[in-house]
Amino acid sequence: MTPKCCFLGFLLSVLLPGVVETQPANESLKPQRVHFQSRNFHNILRWQPGQACLGNNSIYFVQYKMYGERQWKNKETCWGIREFFCDLTNETSDIWEPYYGRVKTALAGIHSGWTMTQRFIPWWETKIDPPVMNITHVNGSLLVNLHAPNLPYRDQEGENVSMEYYELVYRVFIFNNSLEKEQKVYEGAHRVVEIKVTSPHTGYCVVAELYQPMLDRKSQRSRERCMETP
Repeated sequence: MTPKCCFLGFLLSVLLPGVVETQPANESLKPQRVHFQSRNFHNILRWQPGQACLGNNSIYFVQYKMYGERQWKNKETCWGIREFFCDLTNETSDIWEPYYGRVKTALAGIHSGWTMTQRFIPWWETKIDPPVMNITHVNGSLLVNLHAPNLPYRDQEGENVSMEYYELVYRVFIFNNSLEKEQKVYEGAHRVVEIKVTSPHTGYCVVAELYQPMLDRKSQRSRERCMETP
C-alpha cells in the first residue's frame, strides 16, 4: 500500500469510523519496533512509523528514564522531530544501569500512546568494534600501537574517563609461518605493546581484539599487520 493510500485510510478511519473498520486512530499512529541500538557505547533509540504509514507527515516525541525512577524525562532535542532515531548516549552514560526509552507520535492534533523499549543495559548490549593497530620494528622488538574505537569517554558529570571505565582490555596475538598456531602475547589496558622477536629475516603478523573479561565477550579482530624483521 502506498503512503498516499495509507494516509487516506487513516483519514477515513478518523472521519468515517462507521465505514472503515480499523483500530482506533491513536493506536494506528503508535511507533513500532522501538529499541536501542548500541555500538561502542553510543546508544541510539530507533523506531519505525506506526501502522498508518504516515512517514514524514508525523512528528515524534522521546522520553527516557533509568530503571527505578518514577518520572520520565523529555529529550529536548528529540521533542517534535521527524526523524526515526534519537541519540541518548549522554542520557544513558552509566553503562551498568538499566534504562528505558519511549516514543509517541502526533499528527494533525492527534497523539498516539507511548511505545516503550525493553530494559536496556549498555554494558551488556553494546557491540564493540575492533581496535585500530599499527606495528613498527624498533631495536629487535615489534612495537604495537593500539587505538580503541570511538568511545564516549565521559561520565554523567561530563568528566573524561579512561578505557578501564568500560572494563575493556586489549588482546594481542602474533603468528608466522614457523609457528604451529598463533600466540597471545599480551592482554591488558596499555595502548603500546612491545613484543620481543629473536629470529632475523622472519615475517611476523599481528592482530588485536578488545575483550570484556567479565562477560567473556570479544570484538571482531583488527586487520592483521605484518612485518619482516631485519
